[in-house]
Amino acid sequence: QVQLVESGGGSVQAGGSVRLSCVVSEGSLAKHSMGWFRQAPVKEREFVASISRESRYKYYGDSVKGRCTISRDNAKNTVYLQMNSLKSEDTAVYYCAADGGTWNIAIATEERAYEFWGQGTQVTVSS
Repeated sequence: QVQLVESGGGSVQAGGSVRLSCVVSEGSLAKHSMGWFRQAPVKEREFVASISRESRYKYYGDSVKGRCTISRDNAKNTVYLQMNSLKSEDTAVYYCAADGGTWNIAIATEERAYEFWGQGTQVTVSS
């Protein structure tokens, strides 16, 4: 079983930055490829970014490409999401997700690629 705990959310001014963290509190991060998704009110969950076990492969959603960097520190059991040039439309609950031990890279941007999910952290961008 894998437990994921997100942190780093909060209220940010438009144009600002935020760095989200996701700690694997049970299990080993090194065994999992990871993803970040977000869900805004009355919207479906949206893919943000994903990263393979050894950071060789990284993918980004079109809405954040160029403003977002995903990274991981397996020694610290932590994956990060750095978001810059924030916009009001980035306001959402951000979720961290881990695969079940086998990552299907063909669906790396889809929720079904991930088995374990955190509780989410709220990011609110004000203009």
